[in-house]
Amino acid sequence: MKRIKIFLSVIFAIAFTQAYAQTDKETTAKIITDQRYTFNANTALPMANNEINQILRSMPGAMGGGTINLTGSQYDLKVTKDSVVAYLPYYGRAFNAPYNPTEGGIKFKSKDFSYKLSKNKKGSYTVNIRTNDLKQENYQLTLMVSQNGYANLFVFSNNKQSINFQGDLAEPKKD
Repeated sequence: MKRIKIFLSVIFAIAFTQAYAQTDKETTAKIITDQRYTFNANTALPMANNEINQILRSMPGAMGGGTINLTGSQYDLKVTKDSVVAYLPYYGRAFNAPYNPTEGGIKFKSKDFSYKLSKNKKGSYTVNIRTNDLKQENYQLTLMVSQNGYANLFVFSNNKQSINFQGDLAEPKKD
């Protein structure tokens, strides 16, 4: 009887996961290999020190532990074969701040970048992108994508502390 309950629990968990998958395996594989997708950020996880995390926890939308809810916002990273466009917020310590406050965050359009895709043993993907043509600073982006389209984006910079975004992949909208 105990084995039947465990078996049913496992089946239910698998069915539940598949029912709420962002995309199917084929769609995820297609958009990743075609290098044509949009990463939609749902949460931001600053990798900052305790003082910054205390401030972040007091902000509206903060979920505790320094996690910031971005659901409903339009923050994304668009990747195509010829460009990478980022429109993401930044929370954390910046070592060089822009003079114009509207230039804050992680906002750029790069046409000169390196793109490296690798498939992991369990079917997930790792994408490494490095920008080469930005005036202020270049970014290194690591995108880890599950088979079902859920993803973690790690952003590394020389001028800012690292930040992690969680979200999902989608096919780009038709213009």
